[in-house]
Amino acid sequence: MATFQIEVHEQQKLVHARLDNDTIRAESGALHYWRGHITMESKAPDAAGFLKSAVTGENVFRPTYTGTGDVYIGPPYFGEFAILELEEGHSGWILDRGAYLCSDGGVEVTVHRNTAMNALLGGEGLFQTLVKGRGVVVMKAPGTIRAIDLQGETIAVDGRFAVAREATLQYEVKRASASLLGSVTSGEGLLQYISGHGRVLLAPVPDLQQSMIDKISAGSLASNDNIPTGVGAGPLQMIMGLILFGMVVFGMCAFGLLAVLVG
Repeated sequence: MATFQIEVHEQQKLVHARLDNDTIRAESGALHYWRGHITMESKAPDAAGFLKSAVTGENVFRPTYTGTGDVYIGPPYFGEFAILELEEGHSGWILDRGAYLCSDGGVEVTVHRNTAMNALLGGEGLFQTLVKGRGVVVMKAPGTIRAIDLQGETIAVDGRFAVAREATLQYEVKRASASLLGSVTSGEGLLQYISGHGRVLLAPVPDLQQSMIDKISAGSLASNDNIPTGVGAGPLQMIMGLILFGMVVFGMCAFGLLAVLVG
């Protein structure tokens, strides 16, 4: 199998894969450069592959690099990289969307289906990326990874900080407090509850890049804008959202009642 290591140059990080008549797979566009006797091949997947790409949001094309030499992946990235070592027969890892970067050729990259309710509330979507098999997987994270080992316990985590979890663990999204008022006033809203026996990987900083994208999309980016976005927004924002939702529901009911009276 290929060997992977993280190299740091002027505070910018790259993944160095050393191949000795090996094959590795990487995200499209992730190559920095290679040296040695390496050949690259990029094949269009079958219909199932296109479907998996559509439901996970991952790139449909993942080129392979085969031969002997050095491949550098991940043009300078200011976050962190984490290396997962998979053993044959292991249930695999469920990764956050966009976390997969590269892996040994023997690692299967497939999908995990969340329940409809968890998909709706958790923001991860109905499907997440599942990696399993034998070999090394390199994933991206917005900050330094912290591993939490669960021994039949439960961890409740804000969704922005959960990067990956072992597939053996149970996963559920629900309110932070038993009461709606408690969830709203706590500023936490919904949390991911992960339980069982296995490992969870957390990044202790939110995905700042995604937060910036969210702010730009909302038209709220400003030099003095310190208002958090996404899961974990402040109580005032959540209350305003509930009020707006109530107004919409009230308007729909009033319109329906008017239609019945006129009819």
